[in-house]
Amino acid sequence: MDEMSARQAFEQALATHRPAFEHFFLARLLDLRFDYPERQCVITFEAKDFMFNPQGSLHGGIIATALDISMGHLLNRRQGPGATLEMKTQYVKAARAGTMRCCSEFIKLGQGISYLRAVMTDADGDTVAFATSTWKRLKPPAERSSKS
Repeated sequence: MDEMSARQAFEQALATHRPAFEHFFLARLLDLRFDYPERQCVITFEAKDFMFNPQGSLHGGIIATALDISMGHLLNRRQGPGATLEMKTQYVKAARAGTMRCCSEFIKLGQGISYLRAVMTDADGDTVAFATSTWKRLKPPAERSSKS
């Protein structure tokens, strides 16, 4: 593992994170880049060896995290914060290098419960994994604290 790269990623995340969408620690550590075309959230990041499992490919937890973040950011963008109630991730292909792309979209946007899906592709455009999930809409922090 490139220890210098891992340390730099960690130090950069520590220096730049804040408790906000797109800027929280894990998003900074993985160096996620966000875009919101039409009704989607697209996250891209470079696969780095500190993200790999012992077999030398992108760890399933990193894949699931990126898919989850993509769906959560899309929900937040359209409706406000939410919590993942359940998520099913299916792994299709090992990813070993290059730019990963997660694209999420709504299956159904509800008032309280929403359903989303996301697909991760590698630099060749091949599907690495996909996920479906159920989300519960949360009240924004200002609404929660004013009712306490």
